[in-house]
Amino acid sequence: MLVVRPAGPADLDALIDLAGLSGPGLTSLPKDEATLAARLRLSAASFGGEVARDAAWYTLMLEDSDDGRILGLAAVRAAIGLDRPHFSFRVITLAQYSPTIGTRFNHRALVLVNECTGWTEVGSLFLRPEARAGGAGSLLARSRYMLIGAEPQRFGETVMAELRGWFGEEGTTSPFWEGLACKFYRLPFLEADKMVSSTNGQFIVDLAPRHPIYVDLIDEDARAAIGRCHRDGEVAMAMLRREGFTPSGLIDVFDGGPTVSAPRDAIATIRGGRVFGVMIEDDVERAETALVSTGAIAGFRAIRATVSVRGDRAVLDRAGAAALGVSAGDMVRVSA
Repeated sequence: MLVVRPAGPADLDALIDLAGLSGPGLTSLPKDEATLAARLRLSAASFGGEVARDAAWYTLMLEDSDDGRILGLAAVRAAIGLDRPHFSFRVITLAQYSPTIGTRFNHRALVLVNECTGWTEVGSLFLRPEARAGGAGSLLARSRYMLIGAEPQRFGETVMAELRGWFGEEGTTSPFWEGLACKFYRLPFLEADKMVSSTNGQFIVDLAPRHPIYVDLIDEDARAAIGRCHRDGEVAMAMLRREGFTPSGLIDVFDGGPTVSAPRDAIATIRGGRVFGVMIEDDVERAETALVSTGAIAGFRAIRATVSVRGDRAVLDRAGAAALGVSAGDMVRVSA
C-alpha cells in the first residue's frame, strides 16, 4: 500500500537519490547533502511541534509499505517571506499613448516584487519516473492539502505553488535564464539555483534589475518561456487547477516558471474534507475509495483507501487502519 508519511533524518539517503533524479530547476530539492539533511531535521522538528508555527517546513515521503521503498516526496512551508524575502517578477502592462500621432501601445514588463509574505507554499512535488502512474501523484499532491486541512490555523490564508520553468529540448538549459536573468547574476544557472536554498537569498535583491524590464526587448526564446511550466510539471499544473489554483501573475526570477495561488479554505480537497471517528471492520460494506488521513499534524499519514461513512463514523478495513496507525475511536479526515 502507498502511504504518505512525515520525513525525518533517516530518509537522507532516499532524499539525496530523489534530488539526483529531479534534474535542474527544482530549487526546493537542491543537490546538496548538508542542505537536504538540514531540511529533514527541520521537517522532524516541524511535525513534532518544536519550531515556531511560521517557521515550520513539513516534508512528506511517499512510501510503498510492502517493501519500504521511497517513491516520491512533497512539502508544505507554513509561511514564506518572513525570515527572508521571497522575490518574484510580476508581469505588468504599461500603457503608453501619444495624442500627437494618435498612437497607443500596451507593453508587457517585468517588475521585481516581494508580494507573498505570510503565504503558505506547497511544493517539492517529485516522484520517481516509474511511480508516475496509478494515482500515486494525486495521492502525494493532495496529501499536502489534507495536512493543511488537519490544522488550518497553522497555515496562511493564501496558498501558493511555484512550478519549475521551461527548459530546452535537451532539458538542461533555461531559455529565460540564458536570455534574461543571467545578464544580472553572471552565474551558471546551477550555481545560482543552489545559492537560493543554501544562502539567505540576499544576492537576489543585490543584483536584481532596479527598473521594469520591457518584455519586447527580451530574447525571443526567453520571452516565450515567461510563465511556461516545465514539461514534467504539466500534470502538476493540471492537478493544481483542479484544486482551484489560478495564475497569480508572478513568475520565478531565475527560470520564469509560473506561480499559482488559491485561498486556503477554497482548495477543493480542504473544502471537501470531513472529520469522522474511526470504526474498523474486516469487510467494509458499501465502501468507496477516498483519500483518508489522520486528523492531526503530529504523526500525520495519508492513504487512498476503501471507506464507508456511517453517520459520524468512517469505517476502514484493518489494512487501512494499520497504514494510518489509527485505532477505533481515533479521528480521521476523509475527502473524496
